[in-house]
Amino acid sequence: MRHATVDELSGLLRSRAALIETGMSDRSIGRAVETGVLHRVRRGWYIDGSTWASLWAESRHRALVLAVEHESRGATVIFCGVSAAVMHGLPLYRMAPRRAHVLAASSSRHSVHDVLRHEAALTESEIRVVDGVLCTDLARTVYDVVRSVPAEAAIAVADAALSRIGGDPRRFDDSAAGEFAARLAARAQAVGPRGIRQARRIIDLADGRAQLPLESVSRLQLHRLGFERPELQVPVPAPDGGTYFVDIGMRGLRAFGECDGKAKYIDEAQRSGRTLEQVLLDEKAREDWIRGTTQWRLARWGDEHAVTPLALGARLAHFGIRAP
Repeated sequence: MRHATVDELSGLLRSRAALIETGMSDRSIGRAVETGVLHRVRRGWYIDGSTWASLWAESRHRALVLAVEHESRGATVIFCGVSAAVMHGLPLYRMAPRRAHVLAASSSRHSVHDVLRHEAALTESEIRVVDGVLCTDLARTVYDVVRSVPAEAAIAVADAALSRIGGDPRRFDDSAAGEFAARLAARAQAVGPRGIRQARRIIDLADGRAQLPLESVSRLQLHRLGFERPELQVPVPAPDGGTYFVDIGMRGLRAFGECDGKAKYIDEAQRSGRTLEQVLLDEKAREDWIRGTTQWRLARWGDEHAVTPLALGARLAHFGIRAP
């Protein structure tokens, strides 16, 4: 699976009219969709079937956003919620939205099967052009998303946004990230909006040092289990004079956690030319050094262990790590 840029998706999307110009008929287009040669992104807009199958959910939803924007016929369309999130490059943890979310220009315009229209107040300062598409700005997007999606997806979005502001987690700009978080927290003091209580909890928990959604969701589950708030990207001196960074540190328990997504092992780009066997040997040597140097426990877990608090708690218990 892979991500695709807006420019790439714009080149891949083909309208019905463009397909007709190449000699296809409505019948042949229908057959191509039925056989998987083409995928219908929405009525009148298509993409190569094998390409669609290779895309992550974020890129698939971005393709829908672009198709809706292309069909706007000059009308002002402002994307919001998860649709604005994917345009800003934020993750959709275990979500595959089927409808594009837009702010309605007027109450006379209605939602359709693949477009959900929202009525909400919006100032000009909350609008941005992202890769040629009008969207809510980053702060408004995060605020809307963390109120409206499951908590696991919400924390992944909030962390990713703070990461965008704070930069490299190993040289994190606490001041800039703190200012952005404060703006979100102030907005979340509103009384009445649906999902506002979850928004407050997520904003309070958010940390831009998380590098992947798995780290974000893991922290949420640790919080639910009653663990102390962990440190992220904890430095440990390496044997060659460099530094190892461990995903999660629980200082009070003298324990580390490493969030092991499968991509570290199976994605050739992330292996940096190393074989799978070499990656495993390097990881073992690194882990042995960290444990031996710090005398802390170290637990590894993957996506399947972070799905629920119970699953993560059971995984940690195998390593003798339990909430106080």
